[in-house]
Amino acid sequence: MQKIEAKFLGERILTEASDEARELYNRGRFGTINGSNVALSLFEACYLLEKGKLAVRVGKKELDEESFLKKARKQLRNFIIKYTVFKDLRDRGYIVKTALKFGAEFRVYDKGVLPGQDHAKWIVYPVHESESMTWHDFSAKNRVAHSTKKRLLLAVVDDEGDTTYWEVAWKRP
Repeated sequence: MQKIEAKFLGERILTEASDEARELYNRGRFGTINGSNVALSLFEACYLLEKGKLAVRVGKKELDEESFLKKARKQLRNFIIKYTVFKDLRDRGYIVKTALKFGAEFRVYDKGVLPGQDHAKWIVYPVHESESMTWHDFSAKNRVAHSTKKRLLLAVVDDEGDTTYWEVAWKRP
């Protein structure tokens, strides 16, 4: 398969108008349909770039993985930690979308569920193992998950790049 051409536009990546780009969306729900193009998040674009399915350009210059990461890190704080979680979940077969409107980094759909068919099962907060969180912050994150009828998933990334997931749920006695 030939690489899909895309343009780096800040916090979004816009693909060429092609059947291949639309097929990526249809098969794996990468990005969102934007007219005849597909708009990808930085995380989705980085993942597809790593997999050799995407060629990202700034002007006429094609970005390699290192150049892409450098630009992405300037756009988004803690990009590497967040991308580590995104990649791990995608590699495990989950569909991962941004969740900024929910006050989280990602929303994750259970296996076999496509966005639009049903709601996401989890909202995910990626953190590095050295970060701390107050009880107030923890409670706020749990309340957001509960109010959006999703489960809270804390994704803790260690120094080796391994991710451990902690699911938090409300329980009534």
